[in-house]
Amino acid sequence: MRDSVRHGAAGAALAALVLAGGAVACAKGDESPKMTPAAAVAKAAKNSEAITSLSYRMTGKVPETGRVEAQASMSMKPLAMSMKMTALDQGADGKVEIRVVDGAMYLGGGAAAAKEMDGKSWMKFDISGMAKGADGSPGIDASKLSDQAEQDPSQESTYLTGSKDVKKVGTEKIDGVQTTHYNGTVTLDDLRAELKKKDKATRDKREKSLKQYEELGADKLTMDMSVGPDDHTKQVRVRAASDKGPLDMTMVFLDYNKPVTVKAPPAKETVDLAQLMKDAQQG
Repeated sequence: MRDSVRHGAAGAALAALVLAGGAVACAKGDESPKMTPAAAVAKAAKNSEAITSLSYRMTGKVPETGRVEAQASMSMKPLAMSMKMTALDQGADGKVEIRVVDGAMYLGGGAAAAKEMDGKSWMKFDISGMAKGADGSPGIDASKLSDQAEQDPSQESTYLTGSKDVKKVGTEKIDGVQTTHYNGTVTLDDLRAELKKKDKATRDKREKSLKQYEELGADKLTMDMSVGPDDHTKQVRVRAASDKGPLDMTMVFLDYNKPVTVKAPPAKETVDLAQLMKDAQQG
């Protein structure tokens, strides 16, 4: 894949996936005066374990890519995802669609990608192969894509429980829904300290997400979580200063625990990375 594709659409896709893990949690919407902000956040984090699927839209700015907007649906078990994203500062190369289904990830760049891949607009990655460390085309770290594809997005919703300054900001309407707004800051050191108290399965789930922030060079997160009366988080905003630039992403959750159906692109429109690499080695 040539530079225009891998640094535009594919690069934006990786940036989106890093943050698409964004925080979501089911919560009970308990507005009792006796419930402290810390207790409310902890309750939301605990209830996030019930999430099996979600859909959301995302807007903001990510390091090295700039402004992005996306809409996605994801199922955790079985793993499946569909995301359409635009990197607004990448021009014609900024549109990308991502699908994860049946153990494979597909990156689609539309007409821009087709110009670089003999008329085919999708590239297929085998997730198990990526997990073993096999990279994609130059400029795409496929192992990172694999980590993000397998990451449970609900895990980041637990991060605010590690904050020492979480507070209730007030109330606000989001998409016509009245929500309660909580805010706090948390460092990666705080989060790692929290992880030591968890079981191995929980630690393994959260490690991948923490690693993404470490690679960005972000060591402190400012988080805003707005919980609606329908027992789930309606919006999450994550901000951080990183070595690669400012991060500021907002995710609005549209639905959760509903069926998610994802179809693989037509084979005739797809380049199989494994076959491409095999042909290159033989050639």
